[in-house]
Amino acid sequence: MAAASPLLSFSLLLLLLPVSNAIYCDEVDCYDLLGVKQDANASEIRKAYYKLSLEHHPDKNPDPESRKLFIKIANAYEILKDESTREQYDYAIAHPEEVFYNTAQYYRAYYGHKTDPRAVLIGLLLIVSAFQYINQLTRYSQAIESVKQTPAYRNRLKALEFERTGGLSSKKKGHKQMDKKVEEELSNEVELQIQGVEKPSLWSLYGVQFILLPYSIGKVLSWEICWFWRYHVKKLPYAWEDACYLTRKSLKIHANTWQNIDDYRKEDLVMKRLWDKSNMERHIAEMRKESKRRK
Repeated sequence: MAAASPLLSFSLLLLLLPVSNAIYCDEVDCYDLLGVKQDANASEIRKAYYKLSLEHHPDKNPDPESRKLFIKIANAYEILKDESTREQYDYAIAHPEEVFYNTAQYYRAYYGHKTDPRAVLIGLLLIVSAFQYINQLTRYSQAIESVKQTPAYRNRLKALEFERTGGLSSKKKGHKQMDKKVEEELSNEVELQIQGVEKPSLWSLYGVQFILLPYSIGKVLSWEICWFWRYHVKKLPYAWEDACYLTRKSLKIHANTWQNIDDYRKEDLVMKRLWDKSNMERHIAEMRKESKRRK
């Protein structure tokens, strides 16, 4: 078995060797297709192509076989007329054992320069954005279904139904389950608060964010300049929104979480000026004492 392994590898290599040249002009030599030698210059290659094209061009020769040959001739000319692709082809002829390298170089030299990098970038952003939106939609749908199975959600629906009907609908149905149609109508009016899962939005997609990148950068720079002018140059007191931002940033609280805090608690936190290190340390110490007292 040990002796058979190198033999098997060599046999597989022999099977792969033609692939190195076949990617250019199939099984035929590109120079042979044009009837020129490998050391022919660009002028000789061009003259040979024009001569063969007059003979095999579909407009000159309606024979289907001649048409197929013309396509091969045109492909050979495209490879040999370009200095980079011809250089790669000559290397593939001299080093047929480097199958994977020659294949990679062929696609890079022959197709790479024909592809607009901007088109590749846009296509990549569209694909990534599509997957991102599908992932967000799937996660949000799963979260919605999970919330709808909780007793709290069912109680909120029943409370809303009682408010709308004055309790008449519930008395008629007794302890039966809510009608599906009524449940669907009421569920559209119930505001679901799902922690950790955001509703899918086109504005959050990478593709949209990339397009809006210049605007976003300009907006951030404008905000930074205004902030520096107000609070570092003019030494103005912090506005309420800016004080809330500093407090939220100091406590490392997400914007959605901050919105759910009651106004009294917000005002208490802002008044403590937690963006100052000493005030923050005092606040942490108070929270620890309160936690120990409760235990």
